[in-house]
Amino acid sequence: MSKIYFLTRSVLALAGASLAGAALAQGAAVPAADRAFAEKAAAGGAAEVEGGKVAEQRAANDKVKQFGARMVQDHGKANDQLKQLASSKGVQVPTETDKSHQKKMEKLQKLQGADFDKAYMDDMVKDHKKDVKEFQKQAKSAKDPEVKSFAAQTAPTLQEHLQMAEAAQKTAKGESKSAKGTKTSKSSGSASTSGSASSGTAGSASASGK
Repeated sequence: MSKIYFLTRSVLALAGASLAGAALAQGAAVPAADRAFAEKAAAGGAAEVEGGKVAEQRAANDKVKQFGARMVQDHGKANDQLKQLASSKGVQVPTETDKSHQKKMEKLQKLQGADFDKAYMDDMVKDHKKDVKEFQKQAKSAKDPEVKSFAAQTAPTLQEHLQMAEAAQKTAKGESKSAKGTKTSKSSGSASTSGSASSGTAGSASASGK
């Protein structure tokens, strides 16, 4: 009985070692550049989802809110595909944002309304311009066929996101200018009212002196 138990444990240990070795071999088989792209894309995708959720809550403009919702939907789906692809090759990719994206999120969470809309959309245009270039590059130059296919399939969606971001950015900029103009107008009105009150007080004092 003890011999059977020992043999069973040995077989299981060998099987586990073989699976671990296969996973390591698969991970090692993925070119370093492709692995780096997958890791960066995963972290960036997680950031887009997190930022989209914040936009749904804090944005004032409907276009910005809709863009945020699209980020959650599309990047959430792409993140799942990339995670599954990486896992099949024994590669672990980030499931959370990196430090640089986290700092951006912290800044955005302190803003609201028109100020949030402008800052968020400026950031999204900038990010998606970089993303489109990177994914188009990997769609041509990636060595791993599945990584290459993922980049090629995702690039058109990112291009669409960029167009949406640029349209929402224009709206957000107009909204921001309008908000600033309103603030300036209110400040001028307050100053004018204050000036009128001062003149009236001075006039009363003059009349009293007479």
